[in-house]
Amino acid sequence: MSTQTDDCCAPTDTPQNGQYDLAVIGAGSAGFSAAITAAEQGAQVALIGHGTIGGTCVNVGCVPSKALIRAAESVHHANSAARFTGVEAVAHLTDWNALRAQKDELVTSLRQAKYMDLLPAYNGVDYMEGKAQLGNGGIIVDGNHINAGKVIIATGSHEFVPAIPGIEDTPYLTSTTAFEMESLPGSMIVIGGGYIGCELAQMFSRLGVKVTIVFRSRLVPEGEPEISQALAGYFEDEGITVQRVGVYDGIHTSDDGTALSVTVDGTAKTLKAQQVLLTAGRQANTNGLGLENAGVALLPNGGINIDDRMRTTKAGVYAAGDVTGRDQFVYMAAYGAKIAASNAMNGDARSYDNLAMPTVVFTDPQVASVGLTEADARAQGIDAKTSVLSLDNVPRALAARDTRGVIKLVSDAATNKLIGAHILAPEGADSIQTAAIAIKQGMTYTDLGEMIFPYLTTVEGLKLAAQTFDMDVSKLSCCAG
Repeated sequence: MSTQTDDCCAPTDTPQNGQYDLAVIGAGSAGFSAAITAAEQGAQVALIGHGTIGGTCVNVGCVPSKALIRAAESVHHANSAARFTGVEAVAHLTDWNALRAQKDELVTSLRQAKYMDLLPAYNGVDYMEGKAQLGNGGIIVDGNHINAGKVIIATGSHEFVPAIPGIEDTPYLTSTTAFEMESLPGSMIVIGGGYIGCELAQMFSRLGVKVTIVFRSRLVPEGEPEISQALAGYFEDEGITVQRVGVYDGIHTSDDGTALSVTVDGTAKTLKAQQVLLTAGRQANTNGLGLENAGVALLPNGGINIDDRMRTTKAGVYAAGDVTGRDQFVYMAAYGAKIAASNAMNGDARSYDNLAMPTVVFTDPQVASVGLTEADARAQGIDAKTSVLSLDNVPRALAARDTRGVIKLVSDAATNKLIGAHILAPEGADSIQTAAIAIKQGMTYTDLGEMIFPYLTTVEGLKLAAQTFDMDVSKLSCCAG
């Protein structure tokens, strides 16, 4: 078998009996979580990576994108400083390549510290580099059979390319290649209104690119419509063209770069830009794993079908992370992989629970959610009751002279239990975990509204939104609630 030659990732000694307790395919967040969990329980683990160690998040996903988003925010915040009387500031991007280099330094350091440097600390983990597929009694890595009692598939995902006529012959950017451009284009079309599309559209716009974002549903389509509508308005206020389309008719190169033909309300329209960025979602990495021959079933979206114990339809084979086609967030990948490893080693005792899973879209304002939307609740037959609070009712937003945003809470009318919380606010990401804990603990909105919250914080908006179920909070004095 082939192994990575770097000393940090050199394999430990193969078990004397040649038998591993567990083989983990994939060396990203989910793979490392599974391997470490099993090793801590005394298992001998074969961890197989292919490509750059660390997976999507640290290399081309969360870490680089959030670093660049923060940089773009600093430009925007300086240029909006005039909302405070007597304050004036101006900022702009001066060196894209210097900013990219700083991003790369961060990625390299975290990949080293959080992945490569960890391997020597776990003697039970044998790291191997190569293409793996399922085999009888284990896996096959580059033609070599590895004996393993159990297997966890954690191969992640890749960018989905939508079936737009002409896309095969048209140069395009992805969320990976966009960060590697040597220079920024003057204009860009972003295809897809999900969380990646929204984050990158605003980021590039704030760095000086003329951006048009196009989508067929709405921005952040899985969220609340009130939040999608408000976010679209804030994008337009910043100069981003927000375009809902009915059909993508085709795409081709043009003298200006790229031309996208669409149908809008029954009328043909052509959008042009120097670059087009595809952000239409992600697709599970399942090719070449030998799943069909092994009897591992897939979902309609291409992800591996698993139950609540992370078990696939093949006995002894588990899956976790993006490859399952659900909850495609790095923290959920690590969480699911930990459960998979525990179950593989200890008899399937633990179950996967995403009831109180928080999500964040790092736009500005940030979109943060946990639990059910109003539509989700009603689809489940729940008599949903909601409250909606605009940020101009939150003292923190008034003091910051930035009242962009809305908070929507969803409760079960029969019990008053909080079952969903959805925040659009500049500091929404740092507030959502309070709602997640409330939902996890089965709190009612009355319980939440009666808690003591610190004054002049964004999270206080949750208290005010909870009180809004039964009262008009605009009639309260400061801190009187």
